[in-house]
Amino acid sequence: MKLLAFFFALPYLEFFSGFAISILFNQTDKVSIRQKEGSIIALFYKSTFIISERRNPILMQSNTMKESFLNFIAYEKRSGQHTLTSYRTDLEQFEIFCQEIYQLDSIEKAEHFMIRSWIVNLMEAGKKTSTVNRKIATLKSFYKFLMRSSFLDKDPTQKIRSLKKSSQLPQFIREDELISYFEKLPEPEGFIEIRDRLIIDLLYGTGIRLNELIELTEENLSGSSIKVMGKGSKERMIPLPTEVQLSIKRYQREKEKLAFSNTDTFLCKPDGEKLYPMLVYRTVKKYLTQVNVDKKSPHVLRHSFATHLLNKGAELNAIKDLLGHAGLAATQVYTHNSTEKLKQIFEQAHPKGK
Repeated sequence: MKLLAFFFALPYLEFFSGFAISILFNQTDKVSIRQKEGSIIALFYKSTFIISERRNPILMQSNTMKESFLNFIAYEKRSGQHTLTSYRTDLEQFEIFCQEIYQLDSIEKAEHFMIRSWIVNLMEAGKKTSTVNRKIATLKSFYKFLMRSSFLDKDPTQKIRSLKKSSQLPQFIREDELISYFEKLPEPEGFIEIRDRLIIDLLYGTGIRLNELIELTEENLSGSSIKVMGKGSKERMIPLPTEVQLSIKRYQREKEKLAFSNTDTFLCKPDGEKLYPMLVYRTVKKYLTQVNVDKKSPHVLRHSFATHLLNKGAELNAIKDLLGHAGLAATQVYTHNSTEKLKQIFEQAHPKGK
C-alpha cells in the first residue's frame, strides 16, 4: 500500500525540496526492493528520474540514472561501500572518456564500439586484466539496469566479453615458515604494538577480509567466536583459535586503560578513531618484512589461512563458509596451492611413490 500511495503522489512531489525527496526515497526503497517484478522496479526508478528532472532541469540524465543505479545496487543488491565506490568510479571514468573522445553528453547513448574503444584504451594504459574486467562488469550491470527499467531498448554491452585472465595462483606463506616467524616475535608492549599484533593474529587466524577487520565492533565478539559482516551484508560466525582469544583479551585490557567513551569500534587508533585501510596495510607489511613472499598484504594472510586449512584436510565447503565465499568456484583456487602437499602424501602412501 505504501508503494501504491507513493506512485499516486508522484505529481505532487515536485513541490518538495531535494532533501525531502531523498528522505522519501530512502523510506520507500525498502518496500521496492522486495518486489521482484521488473515492472515495479522500472516504474520506481523511472519515477525518481522524472522527479529529479522536474526539480532540476540542468541535471543531466546520465547523472540521474547513475545515482538511481547506485541506489539499486546499494538497496536491492545490498552491496558494500567498497563495491559502490568502485561502481561509481568506473561509471565516472567511462563518462569522462565518452565526453572527451565522442562528445557524448550521457553514457546512456553509448554504443558498442565506444565501449570497445574504452577497453582498448584501458589496456594500452597498462591496466590489469582484472581491473578492466571489473569495469566491464560494471558497465554490463549498469546497462542491464537500464534495460530492466525500460530506459533502453538495446544493450550496448551484449557482445562485450571479459578479457582472458592469466592463471595466477594466490600467493601464500608456507605454514612452517609462518609459525616459526611468529614464535620468534617478541612480546608486544603498549597499546599500538598489542593492537598491531592482534591485527596479524585476526587476519591469519580467521581469514577475514581487510574491510571486515576494520568494521568489527565490540558486539561482534562472543568469547570463542566472532560475527563478521561480509560481502552482500551476509553474516557468518568464525571460531577463534585459542592464541587469538588470548591476543584479544590482552588488547582489550590495554584498550580499557585508554577509557574510550564514544566508540563501539573494536580495533582503533589511540584517539579512539576507526582504523583505515592503509594503516592495516602498513602494519602487515611491517610484520612480514622477513617472510619469504613477494606480496605482503592482508589478503596474503587470508590466502595462507585457506591454504593451510586445506593442507590439514579441511573440507572445501567448510573453508568456503569460513571465507564467506558465495560459491565454491572462488574457493577451489586454493586446491592448486596444495599440489606440494599431495605430492608428499603420494610419496608416503603409494608403494611406488619413492
